[in-house]
Amino acid sequence: EYIDSYVFNKAEYIRFNSTVGKYVGYTEHGVKNAETWNKGSELAQELGELERYCKPNAAIDYSVAL
Repeated sequence: EYIDSYVFNKAEYIRFNSTVGKYVGYTEHGVKNAETWNKGSELAQELGELERYCKPNAAIDYSVAL
């Protein structure tokens, strides 16, 4: 699971979660940003990071943990 959180003043206001597949806002400002980011290139960038970094390294991390 890939999670990218954005925090301001120790409060999480927006998060990308690979399980959900989109940005989720937790404050009024975060909800507005999530709506905008889910329609723009930011979502494609996060999904690209999931494919580029997470999926290839998941098998490696799993085998090391065993």
